[in-house]
Order: sequence, then C-alpha cells, then structure tokens
Amino acid sequence: MAEPITLMDIDEDDNSSLKPSYNKGKNVAVAAPSPGKATPWVEKYRPHSLADVAAHRDIVDTIDRLTTENRLPHLLLYGPPGTGKTSTILAVARKLYGAQYHNMILELNASDDRGIDVVRQQIQDFASTQSFSFGGESAKSSVKMVLLDEADAMTKDAQFALRRVIEKYTKNTRFSLICNHVNKIIPALQSRCTRFRFAPLEEFHVSERLKHVIEAEGLDVPASGLAAVVGLSNGDMRKALNILQSTHMASQQITEEAVYLCTGNPLPKDIEQMSYWLLNDSFAGSFKTISDMNARKGLALIDIVREVTMFIFKIKMPAGVRVQLINDLADIEYRLTFGCNDKLQLGSLIATFTKARSALVAAAK
Repeated sequence: MAEPITLMDIDEDDNSSLKPSYNKGKNVAVAAPSPGKATPWVEKYRPHSLADVAAHRDIVDTIDRLTTENRLPHLLLYGPPGTGKTSTILAVARKLYGAQYHNMILELNASDDRGIDVVRQQIQDFASTQSFSFGGESAKSSVKMVLLDEADAMTKDAQFALRRVIEKYTKNTRFSLICNHVNKIIPALQSRCTRFRFAPLEEFHVSERLKHVIEAEGLDVPASGLAAVVGLSNGDMRKALNILQSTHMASQQITEEAVYLCTGNPLPKDIEQMSYWLLNDSFAGSFKTISDMNARKGLALIDIVREVTMFIFKIKMPAGVRVQLINDLADIEYRLTFGCNDKLQLGSLIATFTKARSALVAAAK
C-alpha cells in the first residue's frame, strides 16, 4: 500500500508554480535562460543594478538616493525607446526587494489589456493587499510597486481611474509609469508623479556598452563597423544591440558594409553618389540611375530621403536654398509615410533638387 503524501512531502519549488502570478508583460527576469538556448542580447545584457545603467547618471543617482533613503515617490519616466527607462525601474525593484522581487511588483505593458477594467480589478487588487516582511533583504521595505510600461497606450478612462487608485493606496504601493510621449498622459497623473526625462543616449555611452558586448561575445568588429552600428542606432541602445546581433548572425566580420546590408539602410557612399546625380544630372538620367540602384540594392525611398536630408547639411550652399530644400524633402517624407507611390515621390525628389540647382546657379551670378 502506497504511503499517504503529506503537505510536507511536496517539493516547495513544484508547489510554487501553482501560485497565481501578477507579473505580465515584459517580465524580463523571470528565470535565467539555459546556456544552450540563444538569448537576445537585449535581455542578456540588460542592466541588473543601477550601477550598470549606461547613461543618465544624474537621474539614476537621484533615484538611487531616494531608494536608499526609503523616500521613493511615484515615478513617471518618459523619453524615446531604448534609453534605459524600464531597466532603471527594474534595477530599483531588485534593490528594494531582493529575492522577493517577483512577489512585490506588478508589471504590465501595452501587450496587456489597458482598459478601465484592468485598473479597477487587477491593479486595485494588487495594490489593496498588504505585504508583510519576515526579515531578509525585503524587510526594510514592505511597499509594493506597480510598473506600467508604455503607459501612454492606456485609455483616458483608465488613466482617470488610475488617478484615484494612486491616491487611495499611496501608503503601501508605489506606481512607476513609463512612456515615450508624456503629452499622452493626463495632467492629473503627471502631477502625482516625479517626472524624469530619458534623452537619447550619447554616442560615447552606446559605443562603450557595445565594446563590452563585443568583448564578451568575442566578435570581430573593426572601428568602421562599430561606428556604423552606433550611427544607425540614433541613441537607442536596444536598436544598437539588435543591429549588432543580427549582423553577427549574417556575417562573421561585422564591417560597415555588412551592417548597412543587414539593416537595409543605404551606404554613406551611395547617398553621396545619389546626391551628386541629383545636383548634376538631368531629370531623366537621375531618375534612371537612382531607380536602378534602388532595385539592385533593395533600398527604400524613405530611407534615401532621410539620409539625403542629413547629407545636405554637409554641402555648402546659401541658407535660403538649404531651407527650401529641406522643407520640400520633409513634405516628400510625409507623403511617403502615408504610402504614396514611390515613383511619383522619386520624381518629386528629383524635381526638388532641380529647382534647388536653378536657385544655386542664380545665386552664383
């Protein structure tokens, strides 16, 4: 006869899987990935402490000091993607709660339902329950944390409901809102949070972090390849790591040409050549040569317009001609974002430069 199984015989780890979990969304640190599985470098090299955050030391040090002094307010972190907003808050949570991290934080992002029902039920249920600490790292703080990533995707009704929840449960819960566009957060919520803006990362910080990854992964990256990755990232660390990893998967050596080929962006020398055609060749000649290059290299016209716009600043020309040229290129880009015909917009691009060339000839007389 089999022996009866008591509660003490059940393995604690197996039983823990039956517990309900409040964590949803990104939840990047649920479990350490096994060594045999390929891990996205964005998650593999995500900072685990505030000291590891690549930039914005003034903001990080301020939040670190408030955390150490147990005076952490409600936070609103906003700015472009890939600048360290989520990593900073997750590092704060790890510092506050230690091993109890997963039990003390509710994480939601735009992949979850963000309507008023979530605020009234899931968030309010989590915030209303009292937490108890029985020693250990979390003994110093029994205040829980609600992390709302991409909060600008919340409906207006949900934001108004959240305002009342924040007021009601401030004693035992801290709310951290993360968004890209702060103007989409209602003023009532903004006034209840301490706001920090995360600007795009400087090239130096992106480069230093990438050098750390390159050394850790043992990659073959010449200086020109690293400069290409940093330039294409535009201050977005997440984008930089994704470009680096995808190029590494496609090519053993991460050269400048390999980076541009993998991302589909036009090479700087191609942009320089196109600009020469636009400023010197006839309408028909420019149309044919640029169309052929696009077809041969699989380039997108909108990428060409953006890169040509930046190249214009390197060309010496009268200020009035430059202003008009950039204004016309902005109109072309705007039309392309709405799916207008590429051939028509390429004709408009060439016509814009033809008009600018006439203005340059007139100014030279």
